[in-house]
Amino acid sequence: MKAGNHNLEPNCDLVGGRVVDPSLKLDAIRTVVIRRGRIAALLDRAPAESDAACERVDCAGMVLCPGFIDPHVHLREPGDSHKETIASGLAAAAAGGFTAVAAMPNTRPALDTPERVTAFLRDARAAGGVRCYAIGAVTQGRNGCQLAPLLGMASAGAVAFSDDGATTTSLRALYNAARYAAAIPQAFLSHCHDPSFDDAVMHEGEVSDRLGLPGAPALAEAAVAAREVLVARATRKRWHICHVSTAMTVDVLRWARSIGVDVSAEVTPHHLLCTDEALEGFAAGMRVNPPLRPATDRDALKRAVAEGTITIFASDHAPHARHEKEGPVSCACPGFSGLETAVGATFAALPDVPLTAMVANFSAHPARLLGVPGGSLAPGAPADITGLFLNRPWVVDPSAFRSRGKVTPFAGWTFTVQPALTVVGGHVLMYAGAPHSRGVANTVRGMP
Repeated sequence: MKAGNHNLEPNCDLVGGRVVDPSLKLDAIRTVVIRRGRIAALLDRAPAESDAACERVDCAGMVLCPGFIDPHVHLREPGDSHKETIASGLAAAAAGGFTAVAAMPNTRPALDTPERVTAFLRDARAAGGVRCYAIGAVTQGRNGCQLAPLLGMASAGAVAFSDDGATTTSLRALYNAARYAAAIPQAFLSHCHDPSFDDAVMHEGEVSDRLGLPGAPALAEAAVAAREVLVARATRKRWHICHVSTAMTVDVLRWARSIGVDVSAEVTPHHLLCTDEALEGFAAGMRVNPPLRPATDRDALKRAVAEGTITIFASDHAPHARHEKEGPVSCACPGFSGLETAVGATFAALPDVPLTAMVANFSAHPARLLGVPGGSLAPGAPADITGLFLNRPWVVDPSAFRSRGKVTPFAGWTFTVQPALTVVGGHVLMYAGAPHSRGVANTVRGMP
């Protein structure tokens, strides 16, 4: 069995795991029977000894979930392969427990034509392993003004549209794009930041004042989020707010829901765990967009997840070479590598959120947002599965990342929840924290 080759149709039994699937209202020990790359059955006991063409994987002590999907990653190809390649990014995703990712279009050149979307998806298939989807740009070159060929990109396989990394500056362009794309299901994903604050390197507040650094207030995000919600209301286009970071934006989302706007939102682990105090001492490595906010905003995000206002988790994986994250702060590239820490960090931030809600926010909800398969282990579904250890403390060691980007705000942190298994289309890509390459006749037993 060659991991990542989706032309093969593997058979596999995942034995002894606790299956948690909110879509099936299931939380019980089950054997997951995989045949020809799909879920064949969920059995309450292990089957008789598998035949020679069936791999048997010991999942005792694991929680088995519908495969986790990250709807917001940056894979840097084409244009910046020194930061990341598609292959290294997908390897990082598998190591982090993700079975699928959606790549943002702020590559060089941008993913703004059907031909570029097609080429990107071809390269992702060649890399193999984790499923990789493309998000097309809303405007040409992500310039915020001239519309990109949205319908053509949708036909080429784009699952959503975004100018992420930049705000679509022209209200007219955004409105016309939403009207133009009204007949297709692909959602618009918005990076909300008023460009008049483009000189900001952190949150505007007590810490930025003390450091003498230019900052962006919560209003710079929330005002643009309100604009997006109004466009969504006017055009009836499905909308999604990326990497929410402020309490004020949460208020906008609550208002939008109260008037029936079809809008969802995501939050990142670094905004759930870190605050702007991390930039004390001019810590250039902690620069990110949107910026880390005060504890009051961080706590508001946690409440928003608990109450269901925010229903999607995303890493905003944004890898950079180490020298690009060095000081001064104004010169450091914003963003962190996040695929390999996202699961552990998000669970650490939200210990009181029910496990079923955590699983849905990592699986069913992003699948629904992107309109892709996933979110269920029902018989007949693709065998995309994430396994977790819920109480297996581990220390974040960036030097061990599969990602080319080694900068994370969580270096040296200890997390309790650890990705233990990544299965895509029945292929075991990662087992108990290590890449998996055993043959089909083998039995995998004994977790380290």
